[in-house]
Amino acid sequence: MRGNTRMESPVAVPPAPRTGAPTRPDVPITTTAPVKRERRWSVTALCIVLAVLCGLGAAAAVTSASDRTQVLAIARDVPAGQALTQDDLTVAEVSADARLSPVPASDRASVIGKRPAVELRKGGLLTASQLAAGTGLGDDKQQVGVQVKRGQAPAGALAPGDKVLAVTTPAPGEQADPKDVEAPPTSIKGVVVSVSRPDASGTIVVNLAVATSDGPLLATRASTGRIALVREPRSN
Repeated sequence: MRGNTRMESPVAVPPAPRTGAPTRPDVPITTTAPVKRERRWSVTALCIVLAVLCGLGAAAAVTSASDRTQVLAIARDVPAGQALTQDDLTVAEVSADARLSPVPASDRASVIGKRPAVELRKGGLLTASQLAAGTGLGDDKQQVGVQVKRGQAPAGALAPGDKVLAVTTPAPGEQADPKDVEAPPTSIKGVVVSVSRPDASGTIVVNLAVATSDGPLLATRASTGRIALVREPRSN
C-alpha cells in the first residue's frame, strides 16, 4: 500500500581509498605545558640565587662597617720637632688592618705636646713611629737654626733624629797656626730636628736640638756662617 510505504535514508558509504596514494602517518599532538613549567622553575631558581647574593653582600657590608676603627690623622703640615696641638690632628675612620699601626683616636690627649721626629703631611695617618722617642727632641733641649752651604754637610744624608757634630770652620782668609793643624776642631753635639729644601745656591737650613749650655754658642758661630755638620754613625 502506498500509504504505508516509508522512505529509508541512504546509508553513507565511506569513500574507498585511492589506489597508490601515500598514507599520512598519524602526527602526535604535543603540548607546551612542560616547557612553560620548566621556564618557571628556572626563573624561580634565578630569583633564589639573586636573593642569596644580595644577602651575602649586605652581610659583608655590615661586617666591613663593624671592622672600621677611629684613628688620628694629620689635619695640616707639621714640621719635625714642632709640638703637636689640637688643631694639628683630626679623627679618621679606617678599616682595621694588621699592617697599619695608626694611633687610636682615644690616645689623642696623650699625643698633644709630643714632637714628631719627621715632617708630618696633611692627610696622612699618625703612627707611633713618627713621634720622637729618645731622639733628643724634647723640651729639655734648645733649638738652633744653622744655615749650611753646599759642601758643609753631607748631601741629602741628613734626616730628623740624626746625631751630628756642628764643627767650627776657619774664617775666610784666616791662616791657621801650624801648631794647631793637627788639633781637633771645636764642635758641638746636636740632633737634627728638621732639614729645609736647598735653595738655588744649594744652601739649606738645619734645625738642631742642643744642650741648653750650647745653644747661645752655636747660634753665635752659626751667624758667621762658619759651621759644618758631620753626621755621626746611625745605630742599627
